[in-house]
Amino acid sequence: MRSEFLPFFKPLLSDAEINEVVETLRSGWLTTGPRTKRFEEEFADFVGAKYAIAVNSATAALHLGLDAVGVKAGDEVLVPTYTFAATAEVVNYFGAVPVLVDCEPGQFNLDLGQLERLITPRTKAIIPVDIAGEAPDMDVLLEIAARHNLKVVEDAAHAIPAKYKGRWVGTLSDLTAFSFYANKNITTGEGGMLTTDNEEYADRARIMSLHGISKDAWKRYTSTGSWYYEILQPGFKYNMTDVAAALGLHQLQRCFEMQQRREAIVEQYDAAFEEMPEVEIPPRSAYNQSAWHLYLLRLNLDTLKIDRNEFLDKLKAANIGFSVHYIPLHMHPYYREKFDYRPDSFPVAALNYRRVVTLPLYPAMSNQDVRDVIEAVQAIVDENRA
Repeated sequence: MRSEFLPFFKPLLSDAEINEVVETLRSGWLTTGPRTKRFEEEFADFVGAKYAIAVNSATAALHLGLDAVGVKAGDEVLVPTYTFAATAEVVNYFGAVPVLVDCEPGQFNLDLGQLERLITPRTKAIIPVDIAGEAPDMDVLLEIAARHNLKVVEDAAHAIPAKYKGRWVGTLSDLTAFSFYANKNITTGEGGMLTTDNEEYADRARIMSLHGISKDAWKRYTSTGSWYYEILQPGFKYNMTDVAAALGLHQLQRCFEMQQRREAIVEQYDAAFEEMPEVEIPPRSAYNQSAWHLYLLRLNLDTLKIDRNEFLDKLKAANIGFSVHYIPLHMHPYYREKFDYRPDSFPVAALNYRRVVTLPLYPAMSNQDVRDVIEAVQAIVDENRA
């Protein structure tokens, strides 16, 4: 057993990120400015989108995306129940209704087969979530959306760098929201990005991201800008800072290098676990190139004497960090009480939740760290077979 606790996640920062932050601090330009603009341009080029708007979180990006497509009070938005709080809470910001969707059987992403029966005249948009870095079948989803005149605002918080049928996530949907939170595949500490090929959506999101002030308001403090600005809409305070963008610029440059390390760890996990009948390795589809943000191991509980929570207790006792992705939305008090949900209202998601253990997966892990995780899982299984 490890003598020191292995955290669930640690960021991998190089001298390049640190030096860029120091240079930013010395420049005197700390908030939205030239580094943020450069990060937007380089990110748009990276995924192949026409426009990218840097913001302070993926939550902000999702909110701006729904605003751009015109979601209003009373509208309905289809949202997977198997996701983080932000995906549905942004729908509530508008006084709109998040309509929850179960997982596809055997999978973590939303069940596309359920979408059509949930669409009503009030449905405005769909928010697919690329769980763990793998998109759902977007061709099917986009065809359904087009047939019903719905907009698609993709929650790609886990999906940099990810591809669907050879196309980068960030270019598939009407708008796509990315996260740069501390534990994401690239990080700015806190931060996010919204991408789109629609100029009207991009202009709206950029304006609304900074108090509804007319475009390029940040330039009013430069030699090329003007002191004059206008409030065009009652907007939000969602802009990214140059200090954050300084991290993002170099994290983006190292994205593929860090992704290769993630994939190498996944290969080691798969090799260790795929022949163990007591656990199930994460699903993956032939049409996706996953970002491997998370490694979602599912326990086959009928082969074990312990439940998932007891399994987690034993991992912790072995000095291995972990998480659980996710407690489905319908099982949280707000949604449970407001919509009278029960755990079996969305049975696939509920079963996933009862079985899932999220193992450490990040490029700062050493090979010994990976072996320690594998050995801990194997030891717990060996000691607790039914």
